[in-house]
Amino acid sequence: MSWESSAHAQGWLGDRKYAEGIGIKAGDLELHPGLGGEVGFDSNWFKRTSVEGPNIVNGAPQAPVVAGGIFRITPSLYIKTLGAERKEGDVAAEPPKVDFRAGLSATYRAFLGGSEIVDQNGAKNISADLDAAVIILPKKPFSVGINARYNRLINPNATGNPDASFNRNNLGAGIDVTWTPGGGTLDWKLGYMGQLQLLDTPTLSPFDNVSHNIFTRGNWRFRPKTAFIYDGSFAFNSYTMADKAFNALTDSTPLRSKLGISGLISPRFSLLAMVGYGGSFMNTTANPQLQQYNSVIGQLEAKFFLTANPGADAPSAATLSISSISIGYNRDFAGSFLGTYYGSDRGYAKFAYFFGGRAIVALEGGVGALEYPNIFKNGDPNPISAPFTNIGVDASLFGEYRFSNTLGLNTTLRYTQEISSTQLPAGGVPAGALYDMNYHRFEAYLGFRWFM
Repeated sequence: MSWESSAHAQGWLGDRKYAEGIGIKAGDLELHPGLGGEVGFDSNWFKRTSVEGPNIVNGAPQAPVVAGGIFRITPSLYIKTLGAERKEGDVAAEPPKVDFRAGLSATYRAFLGGSEIVDQNGAKNISADLDAAVIILPKKPFSVGINARYNRLINPNATGNPDASFNRNNLGAGIDVTWTPGGGTLDWKLGYMGQLQLLDTPTLSPFDNVSHNIFTRGNWRFRPKTAFIYDGSFAFNSYTMADKAFNALTDSTPLRSKLGISGLISPRFSLLAMVGYGGSFMNTTANPQLQQYNSVIGQLEAKFFLTANPGADAPSAATLSISSISIGYNRDFAGSFLGTYYGSDRGYAKFAYFFGGRAIVALEGGVGALEYPNIFKNGDPNPISAPFTNIGVDASLFGEYRFSNTLGLNTTLRYTQEISSTQLPAGGVPAGALYDMNYHRFEAYLGFRWFM
């Protein structure tokens, strides 16, 4: 399942081609350790609204916007099976019978500013990500993949109470089988992924949930670097203590099915076009008035490579390290603690450039509509809010200059905003309290990184 955004990861952690350096050879493995330190500013750590009023629980005067300084320290380690190009220059070496990849990173934050933001200091605001994947008999007609992941996401509560945050721990594990007959023109994957999500705060334990996801993906190459693709999934999502929540939380069995084309149209231009159906299939036994997501979903992305693409193992992963400009549109839906789900229509643009092995620039921005259904209190068949649509705006820039193969100076800038005309009943004190859905936030970091 997927929920609204949390504190963002560092720019280099989002993509391993930025995080990994020259590496250290250790037998049949290569190691990529790293350590980064940053100093920065966050204009609105609690994501509060600028709308003011005596009955606004997430705005002034009760809860004004709070800015603060932040130090971040991030150690990381990535391990993977030695690639053929590193086996003493033998590019014709046989692929290993087992392909292994794992990664570990953690971020400690120290806050500076007023008492409210300084109160956030402590182990409770350490985020972490750990993942491991094994492919048995890669590049063979039948291969088996096994993976596991743990991540800890930081998401403060607008109240500012560090003991009432939406920090959560995600644990997942899965297995898949891939069939690649003949020369690899066709490959088809069938798999399972299970996930358990646990919140730190005991009073928010009704949001704890379990997800079982069955998925299948297929590629049929009709040109060397272009393929028809299919992506489908069916999940079983359930809350373990939904009856104790304030708002209605509903089990669901969401279905997604998309068909499309992906690959290179020319050496400098690629296209991804997928369209299909998505349905939330909420359990409406307790409340027949619950709305369902039932609509077309899909993605369209055009990418222009600033240098000619020399080739790719898979049409949908055409050469990770090449500078490019992308523009696209994505329509989908996701699970939500608010209103059980939200639909998303987002247009976006991306720019990535690697200057002569020394400087990296990654720029991304998007604007989208976030569509929420009726919202209900637990046990009340009458909605407390009509359906509404917010506008989400986001932009980010990650840049890094590398003095050597192991040292780099980087900066991260990020802006996020949610524009809304909706104020939701908040309950509690004062009478008639409202939660305003607007907020905007700017983040800026300057850091130094050692990596191998």
